[in-house]
Amino acid sequence: MTEKDLTADYAAAQFGGALHPGQRPALILVDFVMAYLDPKSPLYAGVESAFESAGRILSAARKAEIPVIFTNVVYTEGGKDGGVFFRKIGALQAFVKGNPMGDFSPSLEPEGGELVISKHYASAFFGTSLASTLTAMTVDTLIITGLSTSGCVRATAVDACQHGFIPLVVREAVGDRDPRPHDANLFDLQAKYAEVVSESRILAYLENIS
Repeated sequence: MTEKDLTADYAAAQFGGALHPGQRPALILVDFVMAYLDPKSPLYAGVESAFESAGRILSAARKAEIPVIFTNVVYTEGGKDGGVFFRKIGALQAFVKGNPMGDFSPSLEPEGGELVISKHYASAFFGTSLASTLTAMTVDTLIITGLSTSGCVRATAVDACQHGFIPLVVREAVGDRDPRPHDANLFDLQAKYAEVVSESRILAYLENIS
């Protein structure tokens, strides 16, 4: 099936309906940690442009005074709290507590009062308090940035949808180690679970919120 046929096929199946952003957004920055940013790491993904885009969105979110949430991944020695996921992906050793690869970059890290969600699996919602926290803050829309598109970003966006939050995945502010899974997952998210939006649209949205 050609790309044109694929687009027509999805449209005919009535995928890709529009979700409209609400008035009470929060920003989540998924796993912007050194494991993906340090060329010496096995998880290094060459995602500097996504990192820079997320930094601009973070600045706008702080100016708009909306909730800001960071996530990271932390395991105990041996990774028993990571279960099958830890056994499946050897590179998750980088996130055993105390490994500097799990640290936030000094140029993109939480400030006082910003929430950090430490997780064991791909989704920022799975096994964490994120859904109840967002509900308590009356959030209706989740702006999603982070790494990687095909893994933790996708899982977080799908769970945001399933928990009733409108997921806005920022195209320029998410990244993956290869453009093929990156593009395929953005296509699928837009078709079924989220709105995939530009950085410029998000910056305009945040300016209007403030």
